[in-house]
Amino acid sequence: MQAFTISVDAMGGDLGPAVTVPAIARALSLHPSLSIRAFACGDISRELHLYGLDKHPRFSLHLAQCSVSMDERPSSALRSKRDSSMAEAIKDVAEGRSQACVSAGNTGALMALSRHFLKTLPGIDRPAIISAMPAMNGKKVYMLDLGANVACDSETLYQFAVMGSAMAHTVEGLAEPRVALLNIGEEEVKGNDQVRHAASLLQDNPHLHYVGYLEGHDIFTNKADVIVCDGFVGNVTLKTCEGIAQYFLAELKASFGNSFWGRLLGRLVRPFIKAIYARVNPDQYNGASLVGLRGIVVKSHGNAGVDAFFNAIGQALHSAERKLPDGIEDAIGTVLLDKH
Repeated sequence: MQAFTISVDAMGGDLGPAVTVPAIARALSLHPSLSIRAFACGDISRELHLYGLDKHPRFSLHLAQCSVSMDERPSSALRSKRDSSMAEAIKDVAEGRSQACVSAGNTGALMALSRHFLKTLPGIDRPAIISAMPAMNGKKVYMLDLGANVACDSETLYQFAVMGSAMAHTVEGLAEPRVALLNIGEEEVKGNDQVRHAASLLQDNPHLHYVGYLEGHDIFTNKADVIVCDGFVGNVTLKTCEGIAQYFLAELKASFGNSFWGRLLGRLVRPFIKAIYARVNPDQYNGASLVGLRGIVVKSHGNAGVDAFFNAIGQALHSAERKLPDGIEDAIGTVLLDKH
């Protein structure tokens, strides 16, 4: 059994060690091949003792000088927080002690520090944030960018498509992932100049399985394996989808609790509701990868609970097992360099 080590920014997120420590303990208990190096500032010995990590053979704590606040500017973090728990966790990957890093901290700071310490892969101008979302028939769809790059030109969108296709191939084992551009219509004349030019770049490369434009209502219909858009559109879309899922589940729960017959029916259909919840629960898909870097970095939601952060650690481990950066670099060599 091959062993893997993951570094964790224990201070990141809205709740910090109250979430990261129990999630680490659960991950270590369920993954015997996993070791974790946690980075923290201040005293978290109480949390470590509570979850039995103070004496765990596959866990180690490393002290940092400070932490990155959730509202800190990326430029400020890059200039003055290079000894923070977030930066130290990233450096652990850059220096080869860990195979992946996980943080629920400030997204902009995480991107800036990751670019600084890990650098981008050859041929990639900007890293992107990518995550899996549920699709029909038990499938997944990968979407990028989810917030790292608000404005993108056509070449950047093209690079996102290459990286997304490589991730679907490497992580999901898809031979020819179907790639689509998110747009306001399916007709060729729809969309802005950047999207239309990106479409022409994708159509011209025989190494990519480009299937055309996709509208928002088709995100979950299994018409594509990878959906590409700029970070502004992607982030708004992701948060909207998460909000709809939470609204639907809350309304379903309330409907079954409004009357005696509703509660009775709720008991009968509870197994089906649990199955649906397991598929659409946003926590299940927590853990977005920063692709395009010379290392694995996984971003958890800032407000993630223990379950969600645990899933982010699992995403990092899965990416390390599949050697994700190598798969993306191979695709870049075949697709991007072939185009140029």
